[in-house]
Amino acid sequence: MRQVFYSSAPSTPADPVEVDAGRKIFGVLRPAAAIAMLAALAIMVALAVNSVNGWGLDGHAAVTLCIFVAAMWFWIFSPVEDTYVALGAAVALVISGTLPTQSLFAALGEDTIWLLMAAFVIASAVASTGLAARGAAFIISGARSVRQLAYLSCLGLVVTAFAIPATSGRAALVLPIFLTLRKVLQDRPAVVKMLAVLFPTVILLSAVSSFLGAGAHLITSQILQSAGFQGFDFASWLLLGLPLALVSSFMAAELVVRLFTAAGDRTKPLAIDLTELQKDSTQRISGPLDLDEQRSLLLLGAVVTLWCTEPIHGLDPALVALMGALVVSLPCYGSVTLGSALKKVPWSMLIFMAATLALGSSLVTTGAAAWLANSLMGPVAVFGAAKPYLFVVVVVVVSTAAHLVIQSRSARSAVLIPIVVASAAPMGVEPMAAAFASTAAAGFCHTLTSSAKPVAIFAETDGQPNYQPADLLRLSAWLAPLSAVVVLLFSFLVWPLLGLPLITSP
Repeated sequence: MRQVFYSSAPSTPADPVEVDAGRKIFGVLRPAAAIAMLAALAIMVALAVNSVNGWGLDGHAAVTLCIFVAAMWFWIFSPVEDTYVALGAAVALVISGTLPTQSLFAALGEDTIWLLMAAFVIASAVASTGLAARGAAFIISGARSVRQLAYLSCLGLVVTAFAIPATSGRAALVLPIFLTLRKVLQDRPAVVKMLAVLFPTVILLSAVSSFLGAGAHLITSQILQSAGFQGFDFASWLLLGLPLALVSSFMAAELVVRLFTAAGDRTKPLAIDLTELQKDSTQRISGPLDLDEQRSLLLLGAVVTLWCTEPIHGLDPALVALMGALVVSLPCYGSVTLGSALKKVPWSMLIFMAATLALGSSLVTTGAAAWLANSLMGPVAVFGAAKPYLFVVVVVVVSTAAHLVIQSRSARSAVLIPIVVASAAPMGVEPMAAAFASTAAAGFCHTLTSSAKPVAIFAETDGQPNYQPADLLRLSAWLAPLSAVVVLLFSFLVWPLLGLPLITSP
């Protein structure tokens, strides 16, 4: 998304807020945008003709698809905020009679929205105690070589996925640590560039480890439930996502080390002392844990444990998160006040999620997604016994490349998952497996500075560029195909062993 998300650190020059961007929408369109608008209008006319003539598409489905196409155009080509577009599309669905009014407002009360809101309150408390900075400093100080530094940083970044929701929040959390390392390693510029590329790369790839790692995960689960499937919970997502996150993150770490450091940099000894890191840190990163840090660590462990053991105790994850939020803001005990923590909740993101949930559900319930899936996947059906595997390959490749046109990860899921879910069963693929593979593949969004918020945050700090766009293109040329191959290997070989079969039972 183009809005500013949760941040536990002060704003930086690389963390801008777009102001009044929507006012330029009626200005002169770029040729690509104008051509795309004509194509979108042509598609809408074709959908209307199809519906009027009864060629397989009813009125509600046609209206839903028209609004869907319009929303996609605005997401891709206009400077209008993603949340505004999603909310406008949801309101248009209600006005057209396609989506009941209560369904739109009910989306704001979904348990996933409450879960994320409470998780952000807990994350605010964890960040305020300095516990995350202490843990990161402890891990990094153990490095004795550049490769060890990259691997230990990778491990620490993976762990943050369970403490901070949303990739932008994690990027803001670890940015001060990177700035300290940049100062400590200022005589080794190649290592600094390597770290600048590594941090956002691992943040994005490791998000799949946690159900709360990205809003797209919750959207995927809700769309599956709207289509009549079970969906995912914290434990099932952890079982499937954590192995992929570890493999893809460490693979990316090795790739970044090889691409951005020379053999001499990798063989030269490295020593990072905690006292050096403490000089530039405003939070205490050494010594025994204070009372607030102990309480935050205990609470975080308890909340994650309760999420993972939901089948045993039956407590809804959203209720567990709310209990945790109340504890961390408890007067005379918690490390934050509830009011200050709620101010840091990215309400724009939550509203965006609610609106995209309504749009995605409407695509499923009106039959629009099924009609679109049949139209798009027809050529794949002629491949006989190979069509399930070819279908998964197409889903993973398209999901990997989707960030080039739709920047918001949540919007990509709202667009892709209804189509994937509707297409999967006719192709002989389990819808939950196809949806998980699509969501996991969409975690790759490293090609451009604008592709993801963490990439933009680390591109330039304090007016000093850390890497160039050419560096991202160089990384993506290797990482994109490798990431897609890893997701496919997990889809075909690993996830079926973990209880998520790929092929439907005969």
